Amino acid sequence: MTHDDDTLHPETLAVHAGRPERTPDGPLNTPVHLTSTYSAGGPVAYGRYGNPSWTAFEEALGALEGGRCVSFASGIAAIAAVFDLVPTRGVVVAPRHSYTGTIGQLDDLAAAREVEVRYVDVRETQAVTDAAAGADLVWIESPTNPALEVGDLDAIGRAAHDAGALFAVDNTFAGPLLQHPLDSGAHLSVHSATKSIAGHSDVLMGAVIGRDDELLARIEQRRRLNGAIPGAFEAFLALRGLRTLPVRLERMQSTARAIVDALEGHPALEEVRYPGFGTIVSIVVRGGADAAERVAESTRVWVHATSLGGVESTLERRRRWPSEAETIPEGLVRLSVGLEHPGDLVRDLRRALDAAAPPVAVD
Repeated sequence: MTHDDDTLHPETLAVHAGRPERTPDGPLNTPVHLTSTYSAGGPVAYGRYGNPSWTAFEEALGALEGGRCVSFASGIAAIAAVFDLVPTRGVVVAPRHSYTGTIGQLDDLAAAREVEVRYVDVRETQAVTDAAAGADLVWIESPTNPALEVGDLDAIGRAAHDAGALFAVDNTFAGPLLQHPLDSGAHLSVHSATKSIAGHSDVLMGAVIGRDDELLARIEQRRRLNGAIPGAFEAFLALRGLRTLPVRLERMQSTARAIVDALEGHPALEEVRYPGFGTIVSIVVRGGADAAERVAESTRVWVHATSLGGVESTLERRRRWPSEAETIPEGLVRLSVGLEHPGDLVRDLRRALDAAAPPVAVD
């Protein structure tokens, strides 16, 4: 089953890809293979080199993205494997509003390997394409975390290829059902499978998907050498979560749009940010950090927590993390929309906004 198979829709692939061969009395799901050791003579040889539980997950996510998947212990482990491909004194182009873990990785590269990092605003396509000249890696988040800025992946991809650079996209916020970076020229699409793919706030996993076997072999080598392998049970849970991603996404995205409509023009807010798709909304609360913290701490249904993509709705003020970019507003609160009733979420958030960040007089 592949993304190119026009007889199957993504919703069907999510349910059926990565299943064991159908045999009489055979299991419908790939079992959890809890082993570190394999009998000699086969292609796997050792538990750090492969596991059937990983393979099932990789087959399913690869089918949805239209490529081949290599899974990792976490999203940041997947990012690190891609960054390991950058040579000493190389050049990386990256969004100025990248995920804080990504910024930390880039800071380490700059210090340890004298890598030049060119930070860009992904909305400024010409600036991104200009920065790609001479780059070894063009790394793009779209939408960005937490600013929710969207880049022109097709144009950026062409510029990266023209420059001879590796082009990789962090596709965590859009996910495999809303965006296919490989079709826009990306060599690699990267996910924190911890988020909406697994979807239940109980798994740490990452993934890198591509179509170039030689490039993916290098990525897989980084996993082996660094030991950044997922657990068999985590892979089982992530695949189980992936099975319901289409229906979860449909509901969560619909609720996100309802929340945006309900909050637009609220006097306690300076801004509501939403790229028009996906399950993440960012709001900027009037009154800055203190007011935003009061909002985050006073909700009853929304959970005050980091991370995102789970069935429960979460929120947090992103600048509470010292590593967050200084250009992110102090009052920005990132909302991850879950599966609760939209009316309950809107009422809870409005109550928190009214109580913790009362409207200000405007002349």
